[in-house]
Amino acid sequence: MNRLPFTALLLSGLGATASAQTVDTSEWICEYCPFDDGNRADYDVGATSASDDSAYFGDATGYDEDGVYANVDGVGAITTERHRIDWRADDLGLDSRSLLLRGGQLGRYAYRLSFDELPTRRFDTTSTVFTQAADGTLQLPADWVPAGTTGGFTALDTSLAPRAIESDRRTVGIGASFKPTSRWELAADFRRREKDGVRIWGASSFTTSSLTAAPIDYTTDEVELGLSWRSARSFVALGWFLSEFENDNAALRWDQPFTAGPGAETPAIAQAPDNRFQQLRLNGGYSWPEFRTVVNVAAAAGQIEQNAAFLPYTVNPNLAADPLPRVALDGEVDTTHLALSLNSRPIDKGRVRLSYRYDERDNGTRVDTWNRVIVDTFVSGEAETNIPYSYERSKLAISGDYDLFDTLRVGGGYERREIDRDFQEVASQTEDMSYARARWRPVASIEIEARGGTAERDIDAYNEDLAADFGQNPLLRKYNLAYRFREFGELRASWSPGGLPIGVSVRAERTDDDYTQSQLGLLNGREDRLSVDLSWFIGERASAWFSMGRENLESEQTGSELGGPADWRAFNDDRFVNLAAGFRVSGIADRVDARFSVMSSQGESAIDIDSAAGLPDAFPDLETDLEQVMLELRYAQSASLHLILDLRYQRFDMSDWSIEGLTPAAAQQLLSLGATPYDDEQFLIGLGVRFRPGVE
Repeated sequence: MNRLPFTALLLSGLGATASAQTVDTSEWICEYCPFDDGNRADYDVGATSASDDSAYFGDATGYDEDGVYANVDGVGAITTERHRIDWRADDLGLDSRSLLLRGGQLGRYAYRLSFDELPTRRFDTTSTVFTQAADGTLQLPADWVPAGTTGGFTALDTSLAPRAIESDRRTVGIGASFKPTSRWELAADFRRREKDGVRIWGASSFTTSSLTAAPIDYTTDEVELGLSWRSARSFVALGWFLSEFENDNAALRWDQPFTAGPGAETPAIAQAPDNRFQQLRLNGGYSWPEFRTVVNVAAAAGQIEQNAAFLPYTVNPNLAADPLPRVALDGEVDTTHLALSLNSRPIDKGRVRLSYRYDERDNGTRVDTWNRVIVDTFVSGEAETNIPYSYERSKLAISGDYDLFDTLRVGGGYERREIDRDFQEVASQTEDMSYARARWRPVASIEIEARGGTAERDIDAYNEDLAADFGQNPLLRKYNLAYRFREFGELRASWSPGGLPIGVSVRAERTDDDYTQSQLGLLNGREDRLSVDLSWFIGERASAWFSMGRENLESEQTGSELGGPADWRAFNDDRFVNLAAGFRVSGIADRVDARFSVMSSQGESAIDIDSAAGLPDAFPDLETDLEQVMLELRYAQSASLHLILDLRYQRFDMSDWSIEGLTPAAAQQLLSLGATPYDDEQFLIGLGVRFRPGVE
């Protein structure tokens, strides 16, 4: 049976990040296992029946088609006097399967082997007229008749074939560490990640376009080497990280279904290029117990390289295009990272924290002048230069807390962020944030925390001439580059009355943003969140819980159809409500455990338009509705053998006007895939056996 906590554990341990993934011999996988010392294991063997095909419910779980899924889970440990092996297997009968083995001798050496798969399922209602040839080209049927609009595609209905938009990712990992002494450690890790499938790609022909199921065939190799030294007060770690990305599809080529000019019948467009990133890292820390102070520093220098061969300006032999300035980008970006943090408790009642972070991206790619060929159809005659974007970012943060009374702690903080950019409308930007907070605990059962403050993001100037060079309205202010004043507040309260088996917690947040110096673009935004959680421990064998969450997001923006002052205004209002409840009862008739939960989540997005150009007053609302009910019954045939019944009902539907009714030929200038909004219902029935050999 699919057990999401196992999958979540594995994903968290195998994430594709540039952070250290070395094996730590001081922590063992059996912190997640129910076993003491000795050779023990749990095995779950069963089958689950899914009632319907569903891309939505199959995404990340593997339950994407109706039918019966056999499955095996397991967790165990093998222990000797000098060695220990922990293993875990999850969802082996599903496309979300994973395996993990870790072992070694505590304090001496450790090793890890891992494998996991992650299915991505986006649409199973899509269809296409293209088939993929051996050379990767998306081909049309032999009897296809091109036309100027989709209405002229006489062979469309007979050529459409179902094609799900889906992909699968597989990751294999191996790692080891060795401690020659108690203070030194060597570590090495390797991971290979492969991803294949199809994704939606827009294949344009200037005035017409086709949505295609474009192939995915990616491979990423990651290597990490580390050397560390630590003592009772300090540590130093040196590491090297390498990531290499390869794409087996350097270009996407497709037969043009619309009427095309001579030589433009099979256009091409470049895909994500092969690239490499490597980084050298140095981390260290020191603790002064006598001053109750800890300092940590980190430094890293990296380089991104991309030198994949360029495609020609055009594959159209009838166009006379100039030669490329160079055969490959020869791109090179240097990255620098510096970080410092200090945590101190100079007095018994006070704590101080200081941190500084600096990041630089220096793009040293050579600048050249390039010609423009529009979708393999005509030479524009315009020349452009590639823009090597670079930036410097820094963040300084200071905060502190003081125990004013035994029941009251007060504090506050200040942060300053600075950003300097090249080739963007705002070259220099700063943001100052300050806040105050307090925590009050009048009695042991009640705790209240409050936090509030302001943040002001300022800019040196908005370069309207540069915006105009980019073809933008000079009055526009991009929301991430514009002046912004923010007010925010948060309140949290919890109550756990002594002597009563209940607990209550409430959390409320609000954020208000104002872009008072913008004429076009985002003008204001507000976010409100409220959550309530209740828990009730009915007795040693039973408990119940309830949670509620509500989130509102509102914003206002202006724009211009004519390239001048604002002539339309849009109001966005997004609302989400989540409700969930459940209970657990164990030892019914001394043999049966039961778990039950129900969840409901609704979302609604409204977009109203105030236009002087006669646009519609509003778009249709976007809506989502998710409901889920789960019941698990576990019967203890004996201490070593449990029988499990797992019942789940799930329903999800949505209203999305952007794709609703968009059949492949619905738009005259667009050949679409015909994806429909989700309207899925799924029943899952699982039967399983849990076996613990050796338990009496």
